[in-house]
Amino acid sequence: MINFKLCKSAGTCISKSIFLLFLFATTFVSAQETINASITHDGLERDYILYVPANYTGKKPVPLVFNFHGYTSNATEQMFYGDFRPIADREGFIIVHPEGTLDYAGNTHFNVGWGGSTVDDIGFTAALLDTISSQYKVNHKRVYSTGMSNGGFMSYTLACTLSNRIAAIASVTGTMNVGQDALCSPDRPVPVMEIHGTNDLTVPYEGTDFFQDTESVIDYWVAVNNTKSTPKIINIPDTNTTDGSTVEHFIYKRGDRGVQVELFKIIGGGHTWPGSAFDLGIGTNYDINASEEVWKFFSRYDINGRIRNHYRPRQNGCKVNVFHNATNAYITVDNDFSENTPYKIISAKGKVVSTGEISKESATIDISNLSSKMYFLKIKNNVYKVLKTK
Repeated sequence: MINFKLCKSAGTCISKSIFLLFLFATTFVSAQETINASITHDGLERDYILYVPANYTGKKPVPLVFNFHGYTSNATEQMFYGDFRPIADREGFIIVHPEGTLDYAGNTHFNVGWGGSTVDDIGFTAALLDTISSQYKVNHKRVYSTGMSNGGFMSYTLACTLSNRIAAIASVTGTMNVGQDALCSPDRPVPVMEIHGTNDLTVPYEGTDFFQDTESVIDYWVAVNNTKSTPKIINIPDTNTTDGSTVEHFIYKRGDRGVQVELFKIIGGGHTWPGSAFDLGIGTNYDINASEEVWKFFSRYDINGRIRNHYRPRQNGCKVNVFHNATNAYITVDNDFSENTPYKIISAKGKVVSTGEISKESATIDISNLSSKMYFLKIKNNVYKVLKTK
């Protein structure tokens, strides 16, 4: 049993005892490794929890995801609350859950410029990346950062200061400090995703005297990445009508190097991780799963920008971009269609193995169940070659 604590508002926390036996059982019956370790950085012993999926072999480099906890929380709580482990098992990436240090008030934190903290968490992150890279085969083009609340702030801080090593970031209920944009100096376009509730009482969607409002942060990264200023807006189906919230997905496309900026606006959502197994009764949305959405976003990018298909498609006058996901689980189709459009996936032998419809503007096609190495995606009269490398 783990005592699980999350803050509803500054200085006010919820404590709940949550039985996690089924989660521990999942860990012990498989070959995954959950490793508690530490390094010494800047005179401080810093703890972290590493999760290595069962399919890691050490034969080829794999992506690495930093998953930072929130203020007053810890690495263990974040590992369960903002859980990426089932996705890592499926997609084959390593997760590191860093542990914050105690601030002047005795609360665990990552130093993002609050309260006079002097802890060098940027240097710690770089050192931790070096340490893990010395022990595991890490794909240095595919290192990502995400986190809850203070962990979201930390991810934005890394986008500003460590963009030469962090390929993309995603913040859940976090934002940037007021004035941080003036000090932010990424040396390349950085894909950014924000997931934020409009009823967040801890890090308000509208901002405070100290925290930048969510939409201004998005506008800043839209400008930095030179994306289209007008987003595509997708209303996510309200599949859970009892959670008290709905979701709008804003996608700012066609940035430099193919990067995008995305916002999931949780209308009525609180200071929570959407889709978490632990509903704390403070506005958790269940129309999306934040962990799945974050990884889907990350998997489209490496340090050089958008990961494209190995072959350039024939356009035939149709405005379509096809991006092959590096994990081979799905492909993404960005388009300018005015209506839903049918597609076919055809095997190398000419057999139709899958059909469906591509929604307006953007669609994801699941190819995880396809076992061959090569397929052809047909949309209208366009044919796109799809390679699976695993």
